[in-house]
Amino acid sequence: MTFVLVHSPSVGPSTWAPVAGALERRGRPAVVPDLSGVTEGGPPYWPRVVAAVRDAAPADGPIVLAAHSNAGLFVPVIKEGLGDRVVACVFADAHLPPERGLVKPGQDDFLPFLRELAGESGVLPRWTDWWSEEDVAPMFPDPAVRDRLIAEQPRLPLGFYTDPVPVPAGWDAVRCSCLWFGPPYDTVAEQARQRGWPVLRVPGLHLHQTVDPEAVTDALLKLSRRS
Repeated sequence: MTFVLVHSPSVGPSTWAPVAGALERRGRPAVVPDLSGVTEGGPPYWPRVVAAVRDAAPADGPIVLAAHSNAGLFVPVIKEGLGDRVVACVFADAHLPPERGLVKPGQDDFLPFLRELAGESGVLPRWTDWWSEEDVAPMFPDPAVRDRLIAEQPRLPLGFYTDPVPVPAGWDAVRCSCLWFGPPYDTVAEQARQRGWPVLRVPGLHLHQTVDPEAVTDALLKLSRRS
């Protein structure tokens, strides 16, 4: 069983690298697709997300999808692209898609904030530049990791957050679960409970998988276990 760790397109693959390493040390294959180029070429963006994950995933064998942050909204189309090899989906401090229909990566009440950041250029600053230093600094385990993660962050077009992503019906027929670190994902965890999903918390901030990858790996293994 291979873990396919999908990072938010707002950041980069190094956000999952420590967990991939921890899984490999435990004898669990793991890959981290690189989504850094998915906005090149204009909308729609979601087919390039699916293609990047499909290209990085193994050609056969069961897969556990673990998605962080707004990558969670792409899980249904990614699962459809990988077929019935996906046996479990874990949402790690991630947004949950609806059961079917369409979903935008940017929530309606968040879009005015993004529009102001993008300005006339229509291009957003790096994700960590959206927030104050007081908010950003505690998310990283040390300055070296911070520098590496910030260096690989893309500047996304505002349109990425308004481009609808299809949600195929039945995507959640496999085992789905929620791992959350802290607010505001407490509300997401409650949504997952209402859906009847297993929910587990590893206390931390939004990039906690870079701070305590062993604890996050423990949680992923527990949540992905088939009952």
